[in-house]
Amino acid sequence: MGSYCGYLTGAYVSDRIGRKRAFIVFALASCAIASIYTQLPLDSFSMLVLGFPLGFARPAFSGMGAFLTELFPTRIRGSGQGFCYNVGRAIGATFPFLIGYVSQTMTLGHAIGAFAAAAYGIVILAALTLPETKRRALEQ
Repeated sequence: MGSYCGYLTGAYVSDRIGRKRAFIVFALASCAIASIYTQLPLDSFSMLVLGFPLGFARPAFSGMGAFLTELFPTRIRGSGQGFCYNVGRAIGATFPFLIGYVSQTMTLGHAIGAFAAAAYGIVILAALTLPETKRRALEQ
C-alpha cells in the first residue's frame, strides 16, 4: 500500500517541484527510513508500521520515465532510456552478492543499510549533476 501511494505521490511531486528535487527528497527520505529499518532493533509491530513509509518513500522513480524521456533527444531516446535502466539494474544485481560478502564482517542489517545508503547517495549525486528537465519540450 505504501508503494502504491508513493508512486502516485511521486509522480505528482516530480511534476510539481521538478525531477531533480523529487529524486533528492525521496532519496533522502528513503535513506532515512531504510537506515531506521535496518539499524535499529525493531519489534514486529514497529516493522509493520515502518513498512508503509518505507514503501512510500522508495517510489521517487515514478518520475524516472519522464526524466529520461526529457533528457535524451528523440533519435536516441529509446536507446538512452534502455541503457540507463539496464546499467542501473546490472549494478543493483551485484548488491545481493556484495551484501552477503560484507555481512561476514558486520551484521546483515548494517550491510543492507550501508548499501542502501550508498545507492541513495548515487541517486542524489546523479540528481545534482544531471540537468533539470521539468517542462522541457520534447523535440519532434
